[in-house]
Amino acid sequence: MDFINIALAKGRLGDEAYKLLKSKGLGESIDPNSRKLIFKDEEKKISFIYVKPWDVVTYVQNGVADLGVVGKDVILESDNDVYEILDLGFGKCKFSIAGVKGEKIYKKDEILRVATKYPKISEKFFDERGQKIKLIKLNGSVELAPLVGLSDVIVDLVETGKTLKANGLEVIEDMFDVSAKLICNRVSYRFKYERINNFIKCLREMEEKYREAN
Repeated sequence: MDFINIALAKGRLGDEAYKLLKSKGLGESIDPNSRKLIFKDEEKKISFIYVKPWDVVTYVQNGVADLGVVGKDVILESDNDVYEILDLGFGKCKFSIAGVKGEKIYKKDEILRVATKYPKISEKFFDERGQKIKLIKLNGSVELAPLVGLSDVIVDLVETGKTLKANGLEVIEDMFDVSAKLICNRVSYRFKYERINNFIKCLREMEEKYREAN
């Protein structure tokens, strides 16, 4: 029997995925304290691959992994050709537009400077509104941009808003909700359908229990 290969994101999302898998006996081969990147369950024929969050879609799309657990933000920002097959119910937050507290941000017919780690999502959102923007791509600490005059606003994931508040920023507008998703390689879905479908059924049961517990 072939292995089902599953790509998990390193970090908090991967930790949540591990807890969910472990609760149903599917993550027994994973050692969360190890520096290993591949964990194989020989009995259940499941292999778990730990990669950076932004690489999960790449591994699944190219067939190295049959399945992957990744945030909806990564899916939306990447060029991909994968199936999004299940909302896992954790990793919930919002895509939001934020700026300096009390400042008037939106100005008609003027270019809005937007700092973000998510240029594709930002461009699509503002384009649909007819708002002209100048995108400023940053890889981290986007909250700093409006404080030093680099941008008028930021577009970023917001969970509690504590970081924004600590830096004198506030949410101007929530764009949409995101959460962790299970994605699948298209070819794998065809040729490993039965095993993948059984795995999904198991995850659905786990996800329902996870929601009840949280």
